Amino acid sequence: MIDDETRYRAVDSRDSRFDGVFFTAVRTTGIYCRPSCPAVTPKRVNCTFYPTAAAAQGAGYRACRRCRPDSVPGSPEWNHRADLVGRAVRLIGDGVVDREGVAGLAERLGYSARQLQRQLTAELGAGPLALARAQRAQTARLLLQTTGLPVTEIAFAAGFASVRQFNDTVREVYDRTPTALRAETAGRRARPATAGTLALRLAYRGALDGDHLLDFLALRAVPGIEEVVPGGRPGVRTYRRTLALPYGHAVAEVDGLAAADPPTRGWLDCRLALTDLRDLTTAVHRLRALFDLDADPDAVDEQLGADALLGAAVRARPGIRSPGHVDPHELAVRAVLGQQVTVAAARTLAGRLAERYGAALPAPSGGLRLLFPTAAALAGAEDADLAMPAARRRALRGLCAALADGTVRLDGGVDREEASAALLALPGIGPWTVGYLRMRALGDPDVLLPGDTGVRHGLQRLGLPGDAAAATAAARPWSPWRSYAVHRLWLASAAPAPAAPVAAGPAPVGAVPAAEAGPLTPEVAR
Repeated sequence: MIDDETRYRAVDSRDSRFDGVFFTAVRTTGIYCRPSCPAVTPKRVNCTFYPTAAAAQGAGYRACRRCRPDSVPGSPEWNHRADLVGRAVRLIGDGVVDREGVAGLAERLGYSARQLQRQLTAELGAGPLALARAQRAQTARLLLQTTGLPVTEIAFAAGFASVRQFNDTVREVYDRTPTALRAETAGRRARPATAGTLALRLAYRGALDGDHLLDFLALRAVPGIEEVVPGGRPGVRTYRRTLALPYGHAVAEVDGLAAADPPTRGWLDCRLALTDLRDLTTAVHRLRALFDLDADPDAVDEQLGADALLGAAVRARPGIRSPGHVDPHELAVRAVLGQQVTVAAARTLAGRLAERYGAALPAPSGGLRLLFPTAAALAGAEDADLAMPAARRRALRGLCAALADGTVRLDGGVDREEASAALLALPGIGPWTVGYLRMRALGDPDVLLPGDTGVRHGLQRLGLPGDAAAATAAARPWSPWRSYAVHRLWLASAAPAPAAPVAAGPAPVGAVPAAEAGPLTPEVAR
């Protein structure tokens, strides 16, 4: 929690770490800005602070044209919180209000619409409709300024119920008509790499270790679904994958950072080819979760960097993220497929199931040809297609049936404890799988996997015993960022083994044979 004086000091120093955490409204100009806005710092007496852009808009302020406060990363607080407000914000970000209305959102959360309105307004200064409206306005601006689509198409693609509502909202939020807003970038509008592709930037705060993200995703890329390929700039790799979305499908491309790019560059270049533009908001939200772009790496690294065990690694390599996923059902299936096998074996099996049960794209895009199979399709998979022990086949079918009929939910609005209990009730699903899904599918930043082989080897590489009790004890100072510490331990496990001493002698206690270390251990395979 921060007070208004601290907020004003952040504004006065143009501290970008607070972008998205709060917004500054200036009474004399009628605009609201991000904390790092380069404009002249307003007087303290003229400043009012709001927790969301929607709250500032609801108070009658328009978005600053210079700093574009509507395009900042999301607040890490709402991204990680497990309470009602955090879960509601994640579902709104995924477009649930646009698709199902406030009643559908409330039903998913298990609250009445009135209770939901009251709690969101109390903490965020705006209710679910206002939050969704602010999101629609940002989507509309993006489409107006990056595409040549007719205004009418943009209105409905952004989620507005009518062109009149679209026009009124754009005027209120940006103090411009849609035509005038589009004209601001007419001479410098980016040309998409491919016809029908939207080019945009995915903003992030703090440092970002792009190599870690791309290495992590490349190791697990399922053939036909995902790939990591050379990018359009020297030294850049691009992650590409297919997305199954509410209204259609998409092919997404996200560029990593080049060696010459600073880790604090502030954005990743992204391209989206959507079959239905109404899926734009959802696609962006899911890619941000995959790359963990709403995290606060400064807070994470400050705590982990003060630890005697992890401090040196944090200082040497800041900005490690905890990747999420674009489809929690897909992730759950892949977690079960990877039990007790290497990463390569799990990836191969997932690719075979995608070939057999996944939907084919109308036309291939590079190496991408398929959408990952639905849980319902895999629940009825034939034994011949499931090359795994019988117990794991039963576990996979049981999980897929539970996901398909809603017995188990893994969307952003689910209560993490309830989801964990429901998963553990399924045959063949144990604590490791539940913890892994909490970390990646449910975005829990504070998950430790004490029995994980990679965690054990990472601790041994750092000089500690690798048993679960030692891991639990070592991890106490890492909370609430133990998910990020797990990634640090996985990196330590995969690092080259230190050179053996010249003099022969007994192996030190806890030493790890080189053949056992690295990312291809069973638990790391997921």
